[in-house]
Amino acid sequence: MPVSSRWSDTTPEAMKVFVELHRKAPNSQKAGAVFAWSETLLRLAEDNVRRCFPHAGEREVFLRMAARHLPKDLMIRAYGWHPDMGTGP
Repeated sequence: MPVSSRWSDTTPEAMKVFVELHRKAPNSQKAGAVFAWSETLLRLAEDNVRRCFPHAGEREVFLRMAARHLPKDLMIRAYGWHPDMGTGP
């Protein structure tokens, strides 16, 4: 099994063990890992919003996070605000 440059510090033997462990892992464990990574990524994005807008309250952070995931028209229809409007929430 060829090792991509992403795993260039991993020997082919170690990669085989890694892949085999993932193959044998129960689906619940795999799903749990996906949810954990998803939560981590959301927290990192939220931390980024807080760094970019240090004076934002909880509601503004929530709206700015929502605006990253919703189309502009839906964001305005649902929350009456979008960051491009040039006003605070």
